[in-house]
Amino acid sequence: MISNNTNIARGKLKYTTQNEYNINRFGKLLSNLGVDYKIELQGKVYVITCKKLEIEEITYENNAIGLCVNLKQIDIKKKEAILKALVRGCFLGGGSCNNPQHQYHFEIRLQNKENANFVLMVLQAFGIPAKVLTKKSNIAIYLKEAEEISKTLALMGAGKAVLNFEEIRVVRDTRNNVNRLVNCETANLNKTINASVEQIKQIEYLKKNRKFDMLPENLKEIANLRQAHPEASLLELGNMLEPPIGKSGVNHRLKKICEIARELRPSSRSSNDSPLK
Repeated sequence: MISNNTNIARGKLKYTTQNEYNINRFGKLLSNLGVDYKIELQGKVYVITCKKLEIEEITYENNAIGLCVNLKQIDIKKKEAILKALVRGCFLGGGSCNNPQHQYHFEIRLQNKENANFVLMVLQAFGIPAKVLTKKSNIAIYLKEAEEISKTLALMGAGKAVLNFEEIRVVRDTRNNVNRLVNCETANLNKTINASVEQIKQIEYLKKNRKFDMLPENLKEIANLRQAHPEASLLELGNMLEPPIGKSGVNHRLKKICEIARELRPSSRSSNDSPLK
């Protein structure tokens, strides 16, 4: 009754929904309470009309439906079933849950901020940190985290929906993790290739300008290996040396070669400077 698709018109309650299951469920609940009602189909929307229900916890001030319950005075454990039913009813009345294949988003739209805050506190009492969203005249509580959405579905007793949600979530999260790993590997590979191209470019410059033989033996050794194995990683190059050295050692030697080559270029030094001194 406190969801945003319920209103008061001419002293009667009107509940609207596009879901045939919801309208039949509401009609059955009214029948169980002995309340007369009428169901109409207006376009694609089902409308059920009945007299105002006189319920102790409900108020009808200024043609707005509100709750006159103080959650702080309620024993949560004793009223657990009722509070879960309240959340379930609000969801059936004005809730939605996105397909988790595309986006994690759960929300319940309510008539006013007071009702939204009450439902928010109920969820928080069950350990679900929902938030309130206000857009113009629309008030909603919402969740964006997959785990919290799953907990809320379980709270409402939607066991089958929880299983379907978790199955899709596992597949989606696994796919995202694989994509992240692939992207990371691709980025690292591109970084290695770009570094290798730059290193070979500087080595070729030294050889072309007859400066290569002036390098220390350890630098010439790693330079020749880099030219012979342009696709190799730093670790692989280090293992080709005798004795082998680590990645940092290989990186240091290649960086030193590149620095020497750059400093030897006419545009980067004066005629009296020599990086090989």
